[in-house]
This record gives sequence, structure tokens and C-alpha cells, in this order.
Amino acid sequence: MKTPLIIGTRGSDLALWQANHIKSKLAEIGVEAELKIIKTQGDKILNLRLDKLEGKGFFTKELEEELLNGSIDLAVHSHKDLPTENPPGLIIAAVPEREEASELLLILKDCVDITQPLSLKTGAQVGTSSNRRKAQLLAIRPDLNIEDLRGNVPTRISKLRDENYDAIMLAHAGVKRLNIDLSEFHVEVLSVSEIVPAPAQGALGIQIREQDTELFDLLQKINNKATAEEIAVERKVLNLFEGGCHMPLGCYCKKDGDEYEIWTSKADDDEEFPDRFYYRTSKLEGAAEYIHSKFNASRKRPSTVFISREIGENSYFRKALEKHNIEIEGRSLIKTTPIVTKLDPFTLRNVDWVFFASRNGVDYFFNLHPELSKKTKFGVVGRGSESALRAHGKMADFVGEGVDMKEVGDEFASILTDETVLFARAQDSLKSIQNRVPSTVTIVDLPIYETVLEEEVDPTFAEVLIFTSPSNVEAYFAENLLDPGQQVIAIGTSTGKKLEEMGTPYILPFSPDEMGLAETVFGIDIN
Repeated sequence: MKTPLIIGTRGSDLALWQANHIKSKLAEIGVEAELKIIKTQGDKILNLRLDKLEGKGFFTKELEEELLNGSIDLAVHSHKDLPTENPPGLIIAAVPEREEASELLLILKDCVDITQPLSLKTGAQVGTSSNRRKAQLLAIRPDLNIEDLRGNVPTRISKLRDENYDAIMLAHAGVKRLNIDLSEFHVEVLSVSEIVPAPAQGALGIQIREQDTELFDLLQKINNKATAEEIAVERKVLNLFEGGCHMPLGCYCKKDGDEYEIWTSKADDDEEFPDRFYYRTSKLEGAAEYIHSKFNASRKRPSTVFISREIGENSYFRKALEKHNIEIEGRSLIKTTPIVTKLDPFTLRNVDWVFFASRNGVDYFFNLHPELSKKTKFGVVGRGSESALRAHGKMADFVGEGVDMKEVGDEFASILTDETVLFARAQDSLKSIQNRVPSTVTIVDLPIYETVLEEEVDPTFAEVLIFTSPSNVEAYFAENLLDPGQQVIAIGTSTGKKLEEMGTPYILPFSPDEMGLAETVFGIDIN
């Protein structure tokens, strides 16, 4: 094998970083390489949206042509830019370890409104050239104005700095790789479960000629098998939908313990409310096909859903279900009342954290007008509690995702030292988070509201029943039984435990919020 190897790359700052990263990886295994910069169609045409360009491989075609004619030995790509099928004669030989796959929302500081989801002011103008990002942003904030944004990462940030936009959305990986200072902006990190990234986002692909078997064997030394397996599922989902990089499709797979978690979001166009599905599985074989089947329009979904709380007319959950003509019966089976009328100012001044596990806890606490230190931080469980906290003008410093309170508690405990944490909670709370914090933490336990069960609860004949708390479970099953065929969703493990006590099987969504519930209902089949 001849050296130095010639690495083909685009000429943007990010592309050069990626190519130099691979050059360094090769140097670590004793292989010399040098770069050759190649301009692609996507680099030359900057006045059109990506979905208006003809063909596929806007950022890869020219590199692939140079590979095939032998002028370069390997090409380094952002994996998400690659078509799902290689040209004849070319293969992806290696995939290094993936960088962050999440999204960043950069907001001009005078356009921030933390009381709103995503911290964007009403009607903000957001720049992105991605149909996937647009569809998911508008599902969360339909008031936003999404405008096209092209250019490399520094160019896009410069356009925001020049106030051509109120905010822009970028891949976290690119900003992190370039080590760009973002201190002049308000930065929102959007988790992969909130805005589902593009298939293979954050991953690199090293492409070579299929005949270069010696080079293939060499590149296995820098191949990350776990990343390769995960993005293979994501790209297979994209392939099954016959989509390119302009399809409003997000798919992200990650291993969690012995299982894999896979999120998928898909819309038919950038203005349509996207469908979402969350899938947890112990094996990846057949996973892409199973996910694809869930988006089949002919699949029989529920027609009616009961949920044990009121649902707003413009809520995410309602919009997600009404898209498929699913009727919602929303009624709470409990009443909540405050049990604290005044907070001790001295105690509050010495609190480092205030933690909430529910919207009710947030609202009852702030209705007492607490006088908190400026250093006080806030922890919440789920995006619903985070949204309630925003409504009171506060940002969460910790957001526990997922419905397993032990895991959330362990995650929260890992960031604590010898601090003082106030837990504002329901009187009958199981204290799942408190029980996980280390002994060095001082706990201030504050039962702030109580629940009272409604009497004479009428049954529901909905096909799917969603219970939002153990008390709602208790109130319903005090007088009612499940009908044959009815399926149950539990918000949180404590609600699940109450259902287990009653011998009722249930489904746990990934997150205890409207987005997690919409994903779960979308995945249910009705026989």
C-alpha cells in the first residue's frame, strides 16, 4: 500500500477538522496521510435550499468521483450527508466513535423568553435549512417563523450575530468540534429525545474503493463497532422510507445497558406535524423494519384514548392524536389542595437546589412567592415539569428524562456534593429521588400539596387508558375494571407500581410528558 494516503475532503472549517481528525487517527497507527480539498455541488450553490437541489449526494458526489478515478485514496464525510447506498465500487470502510448527536439552538440574548418552550420569544425567526428540524420545531412552537439558512458553521453563526435571525439551529457536533465560543448567545441544548437528529448525525464515514482490501483491513483499527451498528439502524430506517437528506425524518439509536433505545420522527413535508415512535429492544436485527411498519398508514391505531387529566386544546399531545382522528377523553380523577401556606425565608436562603417531580409541585411552590437566593438551582423530572418551571420564569439546571425514578435519582445524585436540596412534593410521594441522593446531601422535605380521590368515578370505554399518578389509578379502580382489549399506559414507575398491585399490565413511555405519551399511543396496535 502506497503512502502517504491521500484524503479527499471538502474545504469548510468543519470538513477540514474532520479530515485532519482522521489524519491524526491514521498517524496513531503509523500511517502517513495528506489532504486534498475538493469542492462539491453543495459548496458551490448557496442560493438554494438543499431540497431544491437536483439529485442526491450534494456534499459527497465529487469526492466519490475522485475516489473512483484514483486521485484520492479515501474520503471523509459527515455520515448524515451520505446517500443510503454507495455508488458501485465504493464502500464505507470505517466509522470512528460518534460525537454528540444532539442539536443546539443559538438565540440572540434580546430574543430570549425563558417562560416559553425552547426559550424563544413569540414569533421568533429561526434559521435552518433542514426540513426535519423545521417540522419538529413547529410541532413544539407553531408560532415560530422558520427561514432558510445556508453556509458553513462559522458563516451561519455570523448571520445570527448580524441579526439576520433571532435564532439558528445547528448540530452540536460541529460546534463542539470547532470549539466555537458561544458566550454571546443564549444556548439551548436540545436532547435527542426532544428533537430527533438526522440519521448518523455526529458520525463520520470513511469511504474507500471496494477493491482496496488492504486499506479496509487497516482502517478497522480506527473503526468503532458500536457506533457503526447504531448508525446502520438509523440509515436503514431512512432507506426503508426511501428518503434523502431533505426528508423530514429523524432517527437516533443508542445502547442503554443491554438494550437499545431508538427514537424516530417523520413527517411527509416540513409543515406537517411529525409522527414519533420510541422503541426499546434487546437486539437490532429487524429493528428498522419494525419501526418502518409502525408508520404504515393502513395500520389500525386506537380511535379513543382516556387520560386522567385535562388536556389543552393546543397541546402537543392533542395535536399528535387528532392528526390520526383519535378522540381524547381527558378528566382528572383527583383533586389537589395546598397544605403549606407559608415558606420559611431562612430555610430558603440556605437551599442550594429545589427539586420538583410534578407540575403541581412547581405551581404550588411558586404560588407561595418564595424568596430564593440567586444561587439556587432547580431540578425537575420530565419536560412537563420543566415547562411549568419556565412559566414561573425559572430555568431548570437538571432535567431528568425517562420514567424510571431510580435512574433519574442516580443521575441527579451524581451531580450533587454536600449541598442542601429542598424537595417540594405531594404528601403521598414515594420519595424515589430523595432515596437515591448521597448521605452528604442535606434534604429539606416539603410536602406541599395533597391529593383527594374523586368519588363515584365513571368508567371509560376508550381503547387506551393513560394514568398520570398512583392516586388516579386508585380512584379509577376503586369502582371500575378494565374491559377486555383495553390497554394501559402509566406515567412514571410509581404509577406503574400501583397498577402492578392491582394486577394490571401497562406500558411505560420513555418520558413522562406529552411527547412521550404521543410516541407511546402512536406505537399501539389495536386488534
